[in-house]
Amino acid sequence: MDCPIDASLIARTKGFLDPEEGQTLFEIARTASRLGPCLEIGSYCGKSSLYLGAGCRENDAILFSIDHHRGNEEQQPGEAYCDPDLVDARSGRIDTFAFFRETLDQADLEDTVVPIVSRSGTAARQWATPLGLVFIDGGHTFPAAFSDYNAWSGHLMPGGYLLIHDIFFDPAEGGQAPRHIYELACRSGLFNDLGIVRTLAVLQRRTVTMLPADLPT
Repeated sequence: MDCPIDASLIARTKGFLDPEEGQTLFEIARTASRLGPCLEIGSYCGKSSLYLGAGCRENDAILFSIDHHRGNEEQQPGEAYCDPDLVDARSGRIDTFAFFRETLDQADLEDTVVPIVSRSGTAARQWATPLGLVFIDGGHTFPAAFSDYNAWSGHLMPGGYLLIHDIFFDPAEGGQAPRHIYELACRSGLFNDLGIVRTLAVLQRRTVTMLPADLPT
């Protein structure tokens, strides 16, 4: 089933998500949201939220979307991925929240997607709800990516899905922090590796945990 969100809305929503990756997010969210609520880290202007939210909506489920909406390290003024349209004229800082809310409104997803305007680690401190899916697409430094993985992967239910965006095996193509946490997850014995769609890694929480010594070499 193709994602039901209007293609023109997806195309004009700012973001860094390939359509094949987006379709994968939709399909997995449609499955994972039968287990429990889903959660994404790093919504930016809402492109990934369109796909994930559409999948959750199929089951009348919820997507929690965590982002401080101040942009990651590469999106700050003067950096390579800074979009001048997203710089608040009053503060001089990146602020994507208004764009994100507009995206949800246009897609009729305001009853499906719950925005959490916060740093990932702050939101995780008192989190107690088991999750059917966690999508990691926040900061791309190793401390940021590792913190997201460490804070949220343990909340996945057995059979739940861990998705990690921006996996590059060639350092010339992109930052390596997401790849490192993907490899950490693969070595942990907690997940089955279901493959990579372009730069999107798909893992599923095992129902029986394998010890590192039991993993295939």
